[in-house]
Amino acid sequence: MAVGILLVTHPGIGNATIAVAARLLRNLPLKVEAFEVPLDGDPDELLPKASAALRRVDGGFGVLVLTDLYGATPSNLAARLAHLGTPVRRVSALNLPMLLRVMNYPELELDDLPAVAAAGARNGVIHDDA
Repeated sequence: MAVGILLVTHPGIGNATIAVAARLLRNLPLKVEAFEVPLDGDPDELLPKASAALRRVDGGFGVLVLTDLYGATPSNLAARLAHLGTPVRRVSALNLPMLLRVMNYPELELDDLPAVAAAGARNGVIHDDA
């Protein structure tokens, strides 16, 4: 079994990121799902649905939750998910290189994946003056 991945994002970001990753890698080695939070979404009302998404991707080894913007509603909702009993680690500033990097290390344990995700995000930023 492996760690599950849940993207908790603003509308249009999570599903699109997964779709591109699936197209590039052809086979996503980790169970992944997006939970997109409506801009006017009420976190209290969304928590049960987000919790269900978390349970769907959890294969018994915990879930890495990737959010798009730290401090925004999706990130705050992800913080609440971390207190529901399933082992969760969270990383913000989701981008495609981050998700691809995580997918390239499906054998890693939950505690190791946040650093891999952060490295993918950092290393995916290139300042090109050309």
